[in-house]
Amino acid sequence: MTAVETTALDIATEDGTADAFLVRPADGGPYPGVLMYMDAFGPRPHLLSMAERLAAAGYTVLLPNVFHRHGRAPVVPLPEFIDAAAEHALFEHLGPILRSLTPDQGMRDAEAYLRTLAESPAVADGPVGVTGYCMGARLSLLTAGTFPRRVAAAAGFHGGRLAADTPDSPHLIADRITAEVYFGHADADPVMPAEQIRRLEDALTEAGVRHRCEVYAGAPHGFTQADCHAYDAEADARHWAALLELLGRNLK
Repeated sequence: MTAVETTALDIATEDGTADAFLVRPADGGPYPGVLMYMDAFGPRPHLLSMAERLAAAGYTVLLPNVFHRHGRAPVVPLPEFIDAAAEHALFEHLGPILRSLTPDQGMRDAEAYLRTLAESPAVADGPVGVTGYCMGARLSLLTAGTFPRRVAAAAGFHGGRLAADTPDSPHLIADRITAEVYFGHADADPVMPAEQIRRLEDALTEAGVRHRCEVYAGAPHGFTQADCHAYDAEADARHWAALLELLGRNLK
C-alpha cells in the first residue's frame, strides 16, 4: 500500500476557522483532489483512516470538520467504539448541532474547502471528487450542484434526507449537476425511506445526470463506519469498490 502523509490544518471560512486534515501520498504528488465529508460523529481516528485509505489509492484528500462553528473536532467526546446506547446519548448533543447546519452555511464552507484543494501543491489541476457519509452525503450532493465546474464526481453513502419534501432539499438542484454521481443507500433506512430514494432517482434521471443509485440489501444506516455498531463489512467493501471506480473514471 502507498505510504501517505497526514497534515492538520486550519481553513478560513466566512464563518470562522474549520479544522481539517489533508492526506496525500507521501511522494507529494500532485494527485487528484477529493473532498471527504464526515458523518455526524465527525473527524476521528476511523474517519481519518478512511481518508488515508483513499489517499493511498492515489488522491489528495481533504477531511474538514463541518461542525467547526461549535468547536474543534470532536465537538463532543467520543468513545473508541460507538454502540447503540452511546449513539443514542451522543445524538442528544449532536442532533441539534447537525440540524443547525444550513445548506447556505454548508456551501459557504464548501467554497473554502474547494479553494484549499485548488491552492494545494499536492492537488493536480482540474476538477475534484466529493464523497460523504450520513449527513455528508447530503453535503456531497449539494456541493456537486452548487459548484458544477469544480466537481467531476460525487458520491454519498447511507445518506439521509437527500430528497425530502422541503424547499431546501438537495435533490432540487440536480439540474445543475455536471458530475457523475453515485449513491449507496442503506436498506430500510429511516432517514432515507423508499419514497425519497425514488424521488432522488427521478430527479437525477430527469436532469440527465450520469448516475447510479443502489440500495445495499441488509445494510443498516452507518454501514461504512467500523467504529460503530452499524458497521457491515460486506457493504463497506462494496462501497469502496463503487467509490474507487467512480473516482477512477472521472479524475484519472
